[in-house]
Amino acid sequence: MKALLPLPPLRVLLFLLCLLGAFVGLLYALRLQPGPYPPEALDMVFWAVLIVLARRIHVPLPFNAAMSHAFVVALATVTLFPAWLAAGLMFIFSFNKDFGRPGYTWYKDLFNRTQSGLATGLAGWAWGWAQAHLGSHPYLQEAVGIVAASLVYFFVNVGSVTYVIHLASGVGLRKVWFENYSWLWVSYLVQAPAGLLLAKAYQTPLVWGWGGFTVLFLMLLLYFSRYYWDEKVKLEESFNTTIELLVSALDAKDPFTRLHSERVAAIASSLAKRMGFDEQDTKRITYAARIHDIGKVAIPDSVLLKPGKLSAEEFALIKSHPAKGLEVLRPMLSRLSKDIQGVILHHHERWDGTGYPHGLKEEQIPLWARIIALADAYEAMTAGRAYSPAKTPQEALNEIIMQAGRQFDPQVVRHFEALWHEDLIWKDRGEFLRRYTLPAHLSGLSSLLDSGPASATSPTSSSGRPGSL
Repeated sequence: MKALLPLPPLRVLLFLLCLLGAFVGLLYALRLQPGPYPPEALDMVFWAVLIVLARRIHVPLPFNAAMSHAFVVALATVTLFPAWLAAGLMFIFSFNKDFGRPGYTWYKDLFNRTQSGLATGLAGWAWGWAQAHLGSHPYLQEAVGIVAASLVYFFVNVGSVTYVIHLASGVGLRKVWFENYSWLWVSYLVQAPAGLLLAKAYQTPLVWGWGGFTVLFLMLLLYFSRYYWDEKVKLEESFNTTIELLVSALDAKDPFTRLHSERVAAIASSLAKRMGFDEQDTKRITYAARIHDIGKVAIPDSVLLKPGKLSAEEFALIKSHPAKGLEVLRPMLSRLSKDIQGVILHHHERWDGTGYPHGLKEEQIPLWARIIALADAYEAMTAGRAYSPAKTPQEALNEIIMQAGRQFDPQVVRHFEALWHEDLIWKDRGEFLRRYTLPAHLSGLSSLLDSGPASATSPTSSSGRPGSL
């Protein structure tokens, strides 16, 4: 029987039910805790609207997460209202702008509401504790209270989101933290005390006898601080788009290399999944495969597309493209992981140590580079070049197997051979070109992104080009 509603993975559903249970229990426990400001209908309506607006303006992060200023509004409500009421307002009015759309599932909505309400309720409990135990020191009372409330909200909110992403994607907790929050936590915590400022502004009207006007002005200032986060995300997207254009331009130079990088990426992605990489690392390996030959944009076409034998000087220039790749990407190297940089620099190293640029051997070669080196070689062999006819998929597989332990990592070869027999789309280049649709934009960085060797085996081909260029 077909399910009426889509269900998340069981472990995600169980975690969601635990959160919901904890939230309901917290509301019950907080029901008698008083608030410093007697709520009226207008107050609740105003802050409910602020919660809705704050949730609708958010900044996208990796792993399908997002960041908003709702936590500032939440902290203001816990200083104004009883903790149970503040938590209830956050639960009811934490609308996402995608609420009601098919892609925004009921369990994602319920999770976001529940963790927001739970974080707000516990922050309200921390605030109330400070008011009850530090009453003889009013300034210390408020300072400790807002810091405690901010820390509690931060760790509950970020902790629950990090853990549910870990459950849903299989990505390690540490990796989820560093991708989503390592660059945000300072900004997050520094702005959190602004919640107390909003509450004070609401209680002390500066214009026209109502504090709501002052709060709206302060929220406008917070919006511009949010603009910094948004611009950072857009800057990374613009880098990715620029790289995509460079890769597409490189492939367009030579009919033999049409969609080379996309096919290498497809092969590398299959290998990464089979070898047990998690979802995020698989995306990064795929991204690295698409940009591994980016340095060839710095090689003159007269050398890159030369159909005949290369001179020693020309071949040295070709061999410089891994280092040139890092030079081309220098403006965004800080945004590229060491693993991706290692692919760009070392995808022409060989298992036996005869590759370039550094002559690394065996385990000295980064694993990601070993994966992409094999994918690159298979694609190039089955594509052919003006100076080297294309091999059949079977011939290319035989050559790769023969080179296990010499050019390629034997373990990667074993995984590749098993995948090859599954008849995946990338096995036959003609079929791949017929069915492949160029992605609208890169996938991997973060919410991301070649002309290849003449031969995968021989030290020197008849064209004068050493194998695995």
